[in-house]
Amino acid sequence: MKGRVALVTGGTRGVGAGVARALVEAGAEVLVCARRPPEVPLPGVEFTAVDLRDRTAVYDFVGGLPRLDVLVNNVGGSPYRPLGGGDGGGGGDRGGDVERHVRVIELNLITPLTVSLAAYEHLKRARGSVVMIGSVSGSRPSPGTAAYGAAKAGLEHLARSMAVEWAPDVRVNTLVVGMVRTELSHLHYGGDDGLDAVARTVPAGRLADPSDIGAAAVFLASDAAAYISGASLLVHGGGERPAFLDAATVNRGGG
Repeated sequence: MKGRVALVTGGTRGVGAGVARALVEAGAEVLVCARRPPEVPLPGVEFTAVDLRDRTAVYDFVGGLPRLDVLVNNVGGSPYRPLGGGDGGGGGDRGGDVERHVRVIELNLITPLTVSLAAYEHLKRARGSVVMIGSVSGSRPSPGTAAYGAAKAGLEHLARSMAVEWAPDVRVNTLVVGMVRTELSHLHYGGDDGLDAVARTVPAGRLADPSDIGAAAVFLASDAAAYISGASLLVHGGGERPAFLDAATVNRGGG
């Protein structure tokens, strides 16, 4: 990655910071953008404050860059928000609830589309690469984060279509990320007991570290993946053990 310029959206903490660190270690010049600066500065990373939901600000920022070789669309996320209301029960959404779900979709799907379009001319000149940070939530039911899962499903499809439209000048791939241990993991899984219990559901025996995602992103952005485009790389530690195996009353032996 030496001599290349990479932009990581939302790269100030968690997975984004892990990706930014991995790109720096691989020799890239790394830029990150988000609404707020990182609480702890990332060595070798240049930060710019940008509200990525503001399309004019995105185009002004990305268009003003002298060069861009790699775009990592990492920005995203969602709070726990059942579709039927705060308690997960029956009733339908009121207008305010709908808007909150819409904002989740905008952040996780529309924003990566906007940044990618803003970066296209740079990436075309550089014969560069886009890496979308997707999620296993896009391919399995995601109760409590349904809008997020729907957006991530759309993001993966967007990447495949973009890979065809922008070929052969720009490669576009998706990292389909499983559960990651970050500064905010407790909001999704609870304290140490919850984290340990969730980790035991992963075949690899642990949650991912942001550096695991960073290493995979470097691979997809590098010349080692020169013939890989329109692909979805699962980074989930083996996925999830099917629940029926533990519920069944037969075949419990051996592994």
